[in-house]
Amino acid sequence: MKHFTIAMVSALALAACAPADNAAEADATEASVENAKLAEVLASDIRDDATERDEFRNPAATLGFYQVEPTHTVIEYAPGGGWYTRILAPYVADEGQYVGVGFGPEAAASLGEEFVERVKEGAATFSEKQAEGTGVAAEKLPYYFTSELPEEMVGTVDRVLMMRMMHNLKRWGVADSEIEGLFAALKPGGMLGVVQHRAKADAPEDYVDGNKGYLTQAELIEFFEGKGFELVDTSEINANPSDTADYEAGVWTLPPTFAKGDEDRETYAAIGESDRMTLLFQKPA
Repeated sequence: MKHFTIAMVSALALAACAPADNAAEADATEASVENAKLAEVLASDIRDDATERDEFRNPAATLGFYQVEPTHTVIEYAPGGGWYTRILAPYVADEGQYVGVGFGPEAAASLGEEFVERVKEGAATFSEKQAEGTGVAAEKLPYYFTSELPEEMVGTVDRVLMMRMMHNLKRWGVADSEIEGLFAALKPGGMLGVVQHRAKADAPEDYVDGNKGYLTQAELIEFFEGKGFELVDTSEINANPSDTADYEAGVWTLPPTFAKGDEDRETYAAIGESDRMTLLFQKPA
């Protein structure tokens, strides 16, 4: 398994000076080039103040763990405001393909008409909005609902990335259909990376139904394996042992949301963002 993180650039340069066979040298050169490109994107002005959250989201290490390469076709699931889009889109724009994918309006019906309309508007405006934010042409930033993926895309995707979204799919009752659709989109051997707020292993059942934002790692792994995925690896890249994961208002008690307002704000700020599991699954080849 190759891991491409910014810290590897110097190590790879040193390794290139040591005796090695041609294949090893080629792999090191390739990794170094990919790594340098990711480093350039992460340092780009298009990210504005997004870098303030790098401390908790660890994008270089996370994308390295998921083995995302510039030549890949990458689905970002439920991209929302585009925090990761501003990294992924320019990273793969020249040689690969970025695709935004999200749940359809019907999945959000229980949340009311206003939310459904926001889902529709977000899908309709995604490409143009993210083109403005990333500098990547809108036609290179398509957006689809999972249930409406083009037939020609099925079985062709290298990576699917799902960041802090599984709790919503669980509580909305659409996890099965959404994950089945993403599984179909992946090519054999393609991988799905999941970052998710992590509950304590012994958390009460009614605390991990998605409504508090936290899920247990064991149950989430079991869920994905039940959908045909194979667990490749887990990582503590995005762990935060200071998070007690037992808040009445759920994960939104912590920054950046601060659901309790000024009440105990300094305490929650000191804890930081949530403890997160980082999982990598593969569609069998």
